[in-house]
Amino acid sequence: MDRLAEMEAFIAVVDHGGFTDAARKLGVSKSAVSKHVSSMEARLGARLLNRTTRRVSPTEIGLAYYDKAARVIADATEADAMVSAMQSEPRGELRVSVPVSFGTTHLAGAVGEFLKQYPEVSVHMVMDDRFVELVSEGFDIAIRIGELPDSTLRARKIAEGVGKIVASPAYLEEHGTPTCVDDLQGHTLLHYSNLATGNFWRLKGANGNERQVRVGGRLTANNGEALLRAAEAGLGISLVPSFIIRDSIKAGRVVSLMDQCMDQKLGIFAVYPPGRFPQPKLRAFIEFLVAHFKAQGDVIW
Repeated sequence: MDRLAEMEAFIAVVDHGGFTDAARKLGVSKSAVSKHVSSMEARLGARLLNRTTRRVSPTEIGLAYYDKAARVIADATEADAMVSAMQSEPRGELRVSVPVSFGTTHLAGAVGEFLKQYPEVSVHMVMDDRFVELVSEGFDIAIRIGELPDSTLRARKIAEGVGKIVASPAYLEEHGTPTCVDDLQGHTLLHYSNLATGNFWRLKGANGNERQVRVGGRLTANNGEALLRAAEAGLGISLVPSFIIRDSIKAGRVVSLMDQCMDQKLGIFAVYPPGRFPQPKLRAFIEFLVAHFKAQGDVIW
């Protein structure tokens, strides 16, 4: 602790150019600041400050030491803040961006349970299938599904879904039923425009091999529900998350294709701005979502 006090005194002297202003900043006496710095120089066996009657400035060694010491003090301050944050109760508004279909089918219910558990937190949930800019648009967290584009954002996997290739019985009766990836050539493939892979479906077989299929049908949309409705209407074949198609499969409006040769896992991630530790409300929300979806099973339907 004495070494940290010495570092703080030294940094303050360099920042303020003298002992008097440094003492005022630290709320201690000028003699205490001078004693800390002198003790540090004696311990290190080096002169860290050039002292004149007009001003005080760091020596070459002192300047190098200042850079390191400033990082140590910053880390120590942040460590204290982290402990305080981890012990404080989650509170305040949490702004959440989530894709429309997942938001309505799964996240809305989870948020309701979360709010009951954390009465000091409020949630502003925005359902939008576009990739929002978290920092510039003021979001604390976004839920994203599938492959994540490279970014500086931090990510935590909260659940897993499955991508399903579906078509209506009427479409299959007219155009034939594909049984493998190669059979998709020549079919009308309905395209989800927000795919990180662009105009390609990246399909993973049960054997682990990955294939790419170019898509460019008559319909492109940025919403999975819209593509499912188009598939139900017989407009083509769609690749959609499992949690969108459950009711449609049960009702027979679409059928799932190529299940025996596909293993199309879709990660569901909570992404949030970078930082050494998240705020209590954000950390609590992420941990809640992980536990909530884990209780529902391995795959979200």
